[in-house]
Amino acid sequence: MSRMPTPEVLTTLGVIAIELAGEAPVGRNALPQAEAGDWAAGIAADLARVVAEAASLDLVVAAALYDPSEILRPNVPRHALLESYAARVPGEAGGRVIAFGAGTDGLPADLAPQTDLAGGPLRVLPFLLRGPAEAVKRVGEALEERLLDTGMANAGTALATQSAFGLRVEHMRYLTLHDLMAMMAMQYEHAGLAGLWPMIEAALFGDDEELWLDAPPEPLVRYANGAAQIALIDADAWALGGFVPPGVDAGKLGAEGMERLFDHFEARQRQIAAVLGAHGLEVTFAHCPVGKDARAILRG
Repeated sequence: MSRMPTPEVLTTLGVIAIELAGEAPVGRNALPQAEAGDWAAGIAADLARVVAEAASLDLVVAAALYDPSEILRPNVPRHALLESYAARVPGEAGGRVIAFGAGTDGLPADLAPQTDLAGGPLRVLPFLLRGPAEAVKRVGEALEERLLDTGMANAGTALATQSAFGLRVEHMRYLTLHDLMAMMAMQYEHAGLAGLWPMIEAALFGDDEELWLDAPPEPLVRYANGAAQIALIDADAWALGGFVPPGVDAGKLGAEGMERLFDHFEARQRQIAAVLGAHGLEVTFAHCPVGKDARAILRG
């Protein structure tokens, strides 16, 4: 994925994806500015091994660990910040390593990872390559073709990253933004959240198409214009509105069993809201009482 900050300079966007090993804690989520440049030089060398012409472009990277959802948001805000910061660095674009780490007061607030999203097994660091448009186009196309198969980090770079951040690296690889999207789509499918990915993808690309998660016993969700609305229903509306899992016999299950099933349904609503919200979608709930058409209420 590429962005055009000016008519003369183009950027191509990617991430460094780190799969953490085991349950070991992360020592620090961002490198000090004094260490970020040396660490980033290893990243630049790795990318140049994949595509030699990458060495002629600026590498701009945030030396901080993010949840993938912080990267895959409308208008790719982390990359946009890197782009705006890089544009203010003196000198002509091409061949520089520009790394943004933490100062004495930490990272700038708009670049700091969200603490409530920390702790996942996959951490990503956003980077972009910046320079003359034609060179960036060639490098971007080559990365799209090669990174997924040949983008594993050099062993020395992985060890340096492990030491710098105080973590244990299971795998470390370079991905284009499209590669990351494909990876996350697969992970959401494995987690039983495949129905949400079309909404997230639509928001990423600014698509205003109306989309639904309408597959009872799943909660009912409508996406339109970059926002998601979830039908908020009470236990009676749930029981009478077709959201009870197929084959459930309320008489045999009893009141306590039905209450547990409804609790699970409400937990699923909260999970869906949290996932969509983490990707930067506005999420609201619309009360849908028993006897009313929940789909019509969501349509407004």
